[in-house]
Amino acid sequence: MCSFFNFDVDYPASKISEMKSLLLISLSILLFCSSLAAQVPDSLKYISFNPALFKNAMDTAGNVMVIDVREYFEFRKIRIKGAVNLPASGSLKVPADTIAKAMSLFLYCTSGFRSKRVAKGFYEEGFRRLYSLDGGINGWKKQGLPVDKKRIRKK
Repeated sequence: MCSFFNFDVDYPASKISEMKSLLLISLSILLFCSSLAAQVPDSLKYISFNPALFKNAMDTAGNVMVIDVREYFEFRKIRIKGAVNLPASGSLKVPADTIAKAMSLFLYCTSGFRSKRVAKGFYEEGFRRLYSLDGGINGWKKQGLPVDKKRIRKK
């Protein structure tokens, strides 16, 4: 007799065993799915904007830092005005420790690939206001948006 819900129903032992197995499998699936839900997909770690939206967000957001993640030799030729250079090839640990977590970080590279990778890294360091430029500076230039072409002398 099963008294789980106080029903006066006689279940055969095989049926009870089957129900216990089904319950165990259901709980296992539930735990597995909840562990997957704990992982944050990349699409929630940063926002990718096309050049026009990227510029608009930069202009309207407060507490902004524009970061060019290209190598220095790329940065010194052409860049978005006011950008700082933090190459994607370097470590993010020191810059992440010196930048306020509340800042809005606008990241770009040549085409958008490196900036997305760096955005994920900044997310892991605790930053939550992360924006990547789709198409990179190439897309920015194609849209006719302003760039700083003033050459920076070699260090």
